[in-house]
Amino acid sequence: MTTTCPAASLPPTVTTSLAAPPLAVPRAKPVAKPAAKPAGFYLLASITISFLAGSSAPTPLYPVYQALWGFSPATVTAVFSSYVLVLLAALLVFGRLSDHIGRKPVILASVALQLVAMAVFAGAQGVAALYAGRILQGLATGAAIAAVGAGMLDLDRTKGTIANAVAPAMGTALGGFVSGLLVHYLPAPTHLVYAVLAALYLLQGLGIALLPEPGQRRAGAWASLKPQLATPEAARAPLRMAVPILVAGWALAGFYASLGPALIHRVFGFDASLGGGFALFLLAGSAGIAVLVLKDLQPLRLMQIGAAALATGMAGVLWALSSHQPGGFLAAAILAGIGFGTGFQGGVRSVVATASPAQRAGVLSVVFVVSYIAMGLPAVIAGIVAARSGNLVATGLGFGGFVLALALLALRATTASPPGAGSRVLE
Repeated sequence: MTTTCPAASLPPTVTTSLAAPPLAVPRAKPVAKPAAKPAGFYLLASITISFLAGSSAPTPLYPVYQALWGFSPATVTAVFSSYVLVLLAALLVFGRLSDHIGRKPVILASVALQLVAMAVFAGAQGVAALYAGRILQGLATGAAIAAVGAGMLDLDRTKGTIANAVAPAMGTALGGFVSGLLVHYLPAPTHLVYAVLAALYLLQGLGIALLPEPGQRRAGAWASLKPQLATPEAARAPLRMAVPILVAGWALAGFYASLGPALIHRVFGFDASLGGGFALFLLAGSAGIAVLVLKDLQPLRLMQIGAAALATGMAGVLWALSSHQPGGFLAAAILAGIGFGTGFQGGVRSVVATASPAQRAGVLSVVFVVSYIAMGLPAVIAGIVAARSGNLVATGLGFGGFVLALALLALRATTASPPGAGSRVLE
């Protein structure tokens, strides 16, 4: 696969040498597949929501940590990027594993890692612990996200496709907002947030242990650990079309998750923790609602609407920051969020529609690798620029202009596509 996106250049196939004998898994022995029980489906969806909530929960806490330990905005983006980089590595290594050993073992191991990460965060005494917690979070989320997404598709293909688009946005929205409320209004914010998440992960782990395996076991588990970024032939054209909107949307998410709280405090004078969490809530919450409201549209149409809304919303964000208009900033965040959610849904649906059950986790891994590169890389660069220049507002405006350019590129790519593109479905 050859894919070119504005945020990163992705090679056709990424491989490393990993010599290992084939895992002794019974050949072609399917696990008894359960009926598509709603409780199991919603349990899986809740894990995506809670894992992404956990990933955004530290965002409102960064100002608290900065006050305690006195680190710079560059350190904030470095801690954030450590999560993204490890998540990408986990997706590349473990993204296809659940297609071979089943969904449950991968999800249960990921829940256990999340519990360890929450303990590390709760006991943090310095920046090193933030790095450790973020690395563990990245490993857990990267390993789980494709397995959970594929499990939802196993149980209900139609609802699973929608849930794979809406759950990440809803998790990001809830994590940032609830964490901001806890930080602002309740005591011991650097402990309480993680205690609440740990209790939730423990309950979800127990639920997964009781859930019938939704997938199948196949030979080739060791071979699946060989990192690669490749898609089936049928998925390559839809992925090339989806990349611009995926990159634009997730770069926007990186903008709000990394520089958002500090910018809101510097430009508008709002509390960084509560204001940053609320802005992220508006962005991701509107994204999730847009996925549900527009779910009946064709994938190409979704990407076109998403790119237009994202470009318009980002232009509004830049205007609001330049003219010190907090109301305009929040309204533009909602519009940009609609573009993010709509475009992401269109991209996911167009690519996943081409995947067979045995390819679902691997295809979703590629989608999320592209997305998280777009979220992490520009944020890291912006953090470095802000630290060296000392001008946070100018850096934020430059970052926002970059996201706007990506959105316009996505709009051009989707409007240039022929009618019916992105809607082919593999039966």
